[in-house]
Amino acid sequence: MKVTINIDCTPEEARAFMGLPDLSPVHAAYIDRMTSFVSEGLTAADVEKMMRSWMPGMAEGMEQWRNAFWSAASGGKTQG
Repeated sequence: MKVTINIDCTPEEARAFMGLPDLSPVHAAYIDRMTSFVSEGLTAADVEKMMRSWMPGMAEGMEQWRNAFWSAASGGKTQG
């Protein structure tokens, strides 16, 4: 047996019915921010914030790659 139910509602009505939060204000703020980036370009402060948030992860990731490389190159012996 196959049962098909068609529900005609807007996305907002579906989210409200399922109890999901309304993220319209967050979406609007994100769109405004992206629009300002496109129209004004990135500032030096924006680039600095981006690099600061990326560098800790990048440095840690590079350290892990280096350790994995040396471990593989030395046949599993740790460098010390």
